[in-house]
Amino acid sequence: MSIWGQALKKSKVTVQTERRKMKVAIGYGGPASGSKRDWDTQVEFLLEAEQMGVDIIWSAEAWGMDGVTTLAYLAAVTKKVKLGTGILQISARAPVMTAMTALSLASISDDRFILGLGVSGPQVVEGLHGVPFSKPLSRLKETVDIIRQAFAGEKISYQGKHHELPLSGGQGKSLRLAQRPNENIPIWLATLGPKSLAYTGEAADGWVGTSFVPSGAEATLGHVKQAADEASRKPNSIEYQAGGAVQFGEDLEALIAPRRPGVAFTLGAMGSPTTNFYNDAYRRAGFEEEARHVQKLWIEKKREEATAAVPDELVLQTNFLGTKEQVTERVRAYRDAGITVLRVQPEGADQQERLDSLGQIVDVVKAVSKED
Repeated sequence: MSIWGQALKKSKVTVQTERRKMKVAIGYGGPASGSKRDWDTQVEFLLEAEQMGVDIIWSAEAWGMDGVTTLAYLAAVTKKVKLGTGILQISARAPVMTAMTALSLASISDDRFILGLGVSGPQVVEGLHGVPFSKPLSRLKETVDIIRQAFAGEKISYQGKHHELPLSGGQGKSLRLAQRPNENIPIWLATLGPKSLAYTGEAADGWVGTSFVPSGAEATLGHVKQAADEASRKPNSIEYQAGGAVQFGEDLEALIAPRRPGVAFTLGAMGSPTTNFYNDAYRRAGFEEEARHVQKLWIEKKREEATAAVPDELVLQTNFLGTKEQVTERVRAYRDAGITVLRVQPEGADQQERLDSLGQIVDVVKAVSKED
């Protein structure tokens, strides 16, 4: 059986959902952003993406460009595409500053803004921001609580384990932001662990998914939907986003090979040897043995062996590679698994090839969305 056939055979979906029109999202930025002064080129690409019908553009915030400044610029030069932070690291800012930023971006973008939040990981949080990474979920909950107070126009008062507003014993008092209230700003959360996913179902407007495998959708979407039900929320009121790289071609093996190093890095280096949410998520989604093996090799500094050990099936299920027919089948798998926003990373030798890939995947998503 072919590589593609094996991947499709194992892509049984257990999470059922009412079908909605699937949206398309793209991101920009990331760890290496800012190393080249190519902002004008990036903007050209993003403006073309808007014209093609891309629904959401997400910024990235790791240890390159911040996730806010560039969005403010894009708000001025785009007209209809939604703009989201994908994601703001909650430990990098005080919650009220995050709320002020979100209200500002919503105002200047004519309410096209989505606030994406996440806890990041211990290496970044403790290494760059000097904040302990312990209890990240409770810190996330407190951050969202405070932000919602600010969005509602309330006087901000909060007594939590991580945040105390106003600070007791000082000269501060409970304050209300001067900006007009705006409770309609969507809050999307980037979560991976079962408890964090459940919180997403309880409190968020959308899920910013990573390490998503359609055949193991229950390991992620299942927790979100169940928690939404238990909180008397409609699971279909939440947006579910996941995706991967897009590249069209006949030689599937040649398309898989460039993706292996990135998957190996995610499994082995995205976090510490004891705390890697991405590796944990892939294990729960059905790649237990493979994820542990790649991580072990990476930690032992056997990087080439770790890359070679990445299974073809994992690359195929987490990306959109191959002929138009093969890519269409993968988009259907994501749709049937419950994904409502397909986040894509178009690949190509140059900007024109990337735009061509983007145009093709937008057309595929539109066609799949029209299917019964």
